[in-house]
Amino acid sequence: MPLVTLNDILPAARAEGRAVCAFNVVNCESAKAALDAAERESQPVILQVFHRLFQDDKARIVAALARDLAAHTHLPVVLHLDHGQGLEQVRQAVSYGFTSAMLDGSTLPLDENIAATREAARIAHAGGLSIEGEIGHIPSAADADVELPLSTPEEAAEFAAATGVDALAVAVGTAHGFYRHTPTIHTDLARRIGAEVSIPLVLHGGSDTPPDKVRDLIGAGFAKVNIATEFFQVFLDQVRLQSERLAGKFLPIDLFMNPVTEAMSDLAAQKIRLCKTIGGRSRHTGCCAKR
Repeated sequence: MPLVTLNDILPAARAEGRAVCAFNVVNCESAKAALDAAERESQPVILQVFHRLFQDDKARIVAALARDLAAHTHLPVVLHLDHGQGLEQVRQAVSYGFTSAMLDGSTLPLDENIAATREAARIAHAGGLSIEGEIGHIPSAADADVELPLSTPEEAAEFAAATGVDALAVAVGTAHGFYRHTPTIHTDLARRIGAEVSIPLVLHGGSDTPPDKVRDLIGAGFAKVNIATEFFQVFLDQVRLQSERLAGKFLPIDLFMNPVTEAMSDLAAQKIRLCKTIGGRSRHTGCCAKR
């Protein structure tokens, strides 16, 4: 089916108390692994491309791959720009055929973040894309010991209303990457933000966050869970393992990469099962049933 937007899948996910996994993809193996896992679990999936890939032709190439994968599945698939750095990247996402984009203005003062994100929303919506914004700043795990401001319910509500975003990433204690210490996830704050903001919330730093905390955040209204670090680590670990097994012998690259893709897909399926759990039971959405 054609690629869809966040608006086609996230509002229903939030209403049902579940979340959709968003996997960062960079090549055929990572994109196929994410979609294969989604098909196994009969769930929608978000394929997202980090802003760095927009600095050359990689994002355009991955977009073409994602469109082809989506055309050969009955699952809803979103193609999303992750952590967009400026309006030009949002425009690139429109021109490349993305169906969603994020503008990350989280390091800007609130008024500047609102102004930049509002314009990004205008560009995205005019191009038929959904738009994600961020308030507060979700750090990398390496910086997680630095005290950073958390999002507040009042600022989140103001930001959502003033910008017209379709989904909102907020800072509640998670971080990007592998944690060095057990994180303090402010689930009470997440619930208060969820009570003030009706649009789907976004969990950045979903890789290494404890599963019970992920479930709590989903229950608070987080309907998009971003996963990159763990997904990529499986890739690196499996490439290393396959190289050691070869011991210098030749193997065609497609055969070499098959077990790498399978391992990534297994990890992705595990994450999808976590995010589709509602009240301790798995949810299979009717829109995603394989035909």
